[in-house]
Amino acid sequence: MSLSRRDFVKSHLALAGASAIGLGAAAEVQAQPGSANAREIIELWPHPPTGALHPDMAELVEQSSSNPAYSSRRMKGISKPHMVVFPAAQPNGSSMLVIPGGGFAWNYFEHEGYYIADILNRAGITCFVLFYRLAQDGWSDPASVGPADAQRAMRVIRANAARLRFDAARVGVMGFSAGGFLTASLATRHSAPFYAPVDATDQLSARPLLTAPIYPVQSVDPAYAYGGAAPSLFGGPPTPAQIRQWSPDLNVTPAATPTFLVHAEDDDTVPVANTVRLRDAMVAAKITVETHLFAHGGHGFGVRSRPGSPDGLWLPLFLDFAREQKLFG
Repeated sequence: MSLSRRDFVKSHLALAGASAIGLGAAAEVQAQPGSANAREIIELWPHPPTGALHPDMAELVEQSSSNPAYSSRRMKGISKPHMVVFPAAQPNGSSMLVIPGGGFAWNYFEHEGYYIADILNRAGITCFVLFYRLAQDGWSDPASVGPADAQRAMRVIRANAARLRFDAARVGVMGFSAGGFLTASLATRHSAPFYAPVDATDQLSARPLLTAPIYPVQSVDPAYAYGGAAPSLFGGPPTPAQIRQWSPDLNVTPAATPTFLVHAEDDDTVPVANTVRLRDAMVAAKITVETHLFAHGGHGFGVRSRPGSPDGLWLPLFLDFAREQKLFG
């Protein structure tokens, strides 16, 4: 099943009742005061980003689950990156940017986005689910568009901290699979110039307090990488320079952020070596890192995805880590 952006934003699980900040399709949402599912949309950029190879790109949402009792929707064709805000009912002053995966072709915004935000909300964490530009949608610089959106998202979150009543210093990032690539890039290259500054918001720091790459696409070295990474990001096999620039494990410095890692040993999509190599690089640089490798789980388990997945195990472990790192008290 597929639907348009207009249908998507009116879906009972999505954005009904949102208030829009900025320009674009988010403004189509009609406010419904008192809606239990009301969500605010914050657009990342003051003007739509340039560089799209297909100017007529249209947002498309599909249902990827064949189980009628379980929804796992995904979106592509994102030309106006934005975040959906999930305020905590009892906020503790912390916030998280949540970055879904989808192989650089889709954004699986429910089981790696909305469901995650719902659980973190219960711990008092305000969440921002990111809808970022996808390399496979066609951009003049496909490797940079996702990291640029993630970096800009961190700054926009901090710009809204006072209004949304959380501490701008206590912002973390969690990302899944291809979203883990963006997360690990923020952990290691948060100060890199992924884009030219566009306004005063870009004077704010993009460095997270902590990061959590979950079964991440982390290396673009063909010896370890997810097979779709290089074709998506570079259009073909990576050069040695691209491997060096775009593999987070090769960019760990003392400025990297404390990191929480999760992977399943039986992941046959993204080799577990991605997580192990990032962990080893963090340890070598004396960066705080906590790693959990599960025997079973495969790839893309997120939360609530299938019986036997480790989703009931890793999120409590993350919350313990976040508490230790002072994300919240």
